[in-house]
Amino acid sequence: MTHKKPPAAPGLPGDPTLFGVLTEIAIIAQLTTTAFERVLPEGLTQAQFGVLHHLLRLDAVQTIGELASAFQVTQPTMSSTVKRLLAKGYVEIVPDKEDRRIKRVSVTEIGRGAREKAVKTIAPHIAAIQQDAPDTDWASTLKALTELRIFFDERR
Repeated sequence: MTHKKPPAAPGLPGDPTLFGVLTEIAIIAQLTTTAFERVLPEGLTQAQFGVLHHLLRLDAVQTIGELASAFQVTQPTMSSTVKRLLAKGYVEIVPDKEDRRIKRVSVTEIGRGAREKAVKTIAPHIAAIQQDAPDTDWASTLKALTELRIFFDERR
């Protein structure tokens, strides 16, 4: 008979509660990233999905520099990600409306479809989480996490 160890605490006795919250978020981020990468449509990486989702979520077209800043990566790293998205037809490079020398990244309809396909692929996993945790107040959880994200985003 196998005995499961109880889940480890997110810190040590005496650690601040918020430290435990941030530790849990980091662990959840790692676990969900790995799980999501397993079910993403073939050829779409987590980084590429992230760019598509970011631009669509903000309803924005952004420069490579703006994207690099948002994802806190170098411009060459973001440039490489965008080049891969371009090759797949998921994004296009468009001139800035005010200064045509500036180039911006815009999601194409094919890119929007790839993002939607990825979300549909993960839907059964999300449903399983909701089924296994029916008493969780997801709206309150989202509100608290959004406030925390805004706090950190404003201070980077």
